[in-house]
Amino acid sequence: MADKLKQDQIDAAKECFELFDNVGDEKIDNFQVGDVLRSLDLNPTNEEVLKVNGGIKQEGHQRMSIEEFLPIFGQMVANPSESGSFDDFMEGFKVFDKEGNGNIHTGELRQVLTTLGEKLTSEDVEMVLKGQEESGLVKYEKFITYVMEEMDKD
Repeated sequence: MADKLKQDQIDAAKECFELFDNVGDEKIDNFQVGDVLRSLDLNPTNEEVLKVNGGIKQEGHQRMSIEEFLPIFGQMVANPSESGSFDDFMEGFKVFDKEGNGNIHTGELRQVLTTLGEKLTSEDVEMVLKGQEESGLVKYEKFITYVMEEMDKD
């Protein structure tokens, strides 16, 4: 798969790889593979990361060279993870909709966005919630539509 990467993708991978090499041995800790892939604008699931990094769940167990990383990167570029569908997100938000009325409390949404999954900064949360909040509540169907439309623009 690495042979199908474009030169600019290989260069970006090498540059990112160097940034994560905190020892100076031209290798990264296997635990960092997911972070490196995400830094390269990919979105692997935690399950995918564990599959490609040998099941390493903490730092200090094994290191990986760029030659070992490029085929993984190539595979992820060729077969990117699918982001969730509208229905997937609706189901997820229903967990937080205690009254079953299509709303989630703004404070709870802020907490989720800054502490779970790919954590957002407070500034990012402010930007995402701008214009979405009404009386301390967010209509999550409208919010999901807005976020998905914004993602499609990128």
